[in-house]
Amino acid sequence: MKAVALKDIKQELNTLSTTEIQELCLRLSRFKKENKELLTYLLFESHNESGYIQSVKNYIDDEFELINTKSYFYIRKSVRKILKNIKKYIRYSQKKETEVELLLYFCQKLKGFSPSIKYSAQLQNSYNRQLLLAKKIIGTLHEDLQYDYNLMLEEL
Repeated sequence: MKAVALKDIKQELNTLSTTEIQELCLRLSRFKKENKELLTYLLFESHNESGYIQSVKNYIDDEFELINTKSYFYIRKSVRKILKNIKKYIRYSQKKETEVELLLYFCQKLKGFSPSIKYSAQLQNSYNRQLLLAKKIIGTLHEDLQYDYNLMLEEL
């Protein structure tokens, strides 16, 4: 089955009633966990972005505590998993401020992680890539926000 263009989907949604659209959304949420998470964000958390950021930070804290520190292999694997989920949460929000704040928080947690990441080139590279990405996004923000985030960036 070939997927239809987004424009055609939008036109078809305009012809449906609200109850039919509601049924489609509920059916869509049954198929993938990401669809359900996105609907949860849009319905319950999008109006309170600071609360959403705090819940993702709590998730990051919890995941960093669960990392197996016996080997750098396990640390790298866990850090990649955490970063993948952070990127998913950033995609839900689609706000640059949220993205910068979460990336800087991730870098802060990674820098303060024990054992130190300086003994693993892969972890150090991951840290540097996220810092560069955050710096690039900070450049597109409002000047006041740029100043605040640049102060946080300099600490790292």
